[in-house]
Amino acid sequence: MAAEDAGPEEQPEELDYRFTLANERTFLAWIRTALALLAGAVGLDQLTPDLAPVPVRVVLSVLLAAGGAGLGVAAYRRWARVERAMRAGGPLPATRIMPVLTVCVALAAAVFSVLIVGWSR
Repeated sequence: MAAEDAGPEEQPEELDYRFTLANERTFLAWIRTALALLAGAVGLDQLTPDLAPVPVRVVLSVLLAAGGAGLGVAAYRRWARVERAMRAGGPLPATRIMPVLTVCVALAAAVFSVLIVGWSR
């Protein structure tokens, strides 16, 4: 039976567009964070040749780039899971990405602080 032929009790209720748009805004915020990590990786590698020895800079740049790529993938997966849950009328899924991202950014800030203080001497 086609969706148009279904009775009112058989048609799924249309989701309020504001919830979908809010989910998209959250996705885009996570993508901006992923892009910032990628930009940081490129900037660290290309713009700060004297900040740290080459192997240290390369490792830090690769870690930032991998974090950005991983966050981009995680952002899409989260967006899709939330969208499915909203359309099904179920509870929104929990995520562990935020605490992981917070710890990673705090560690990166600590490492870069040590490098910058050592570089300025």
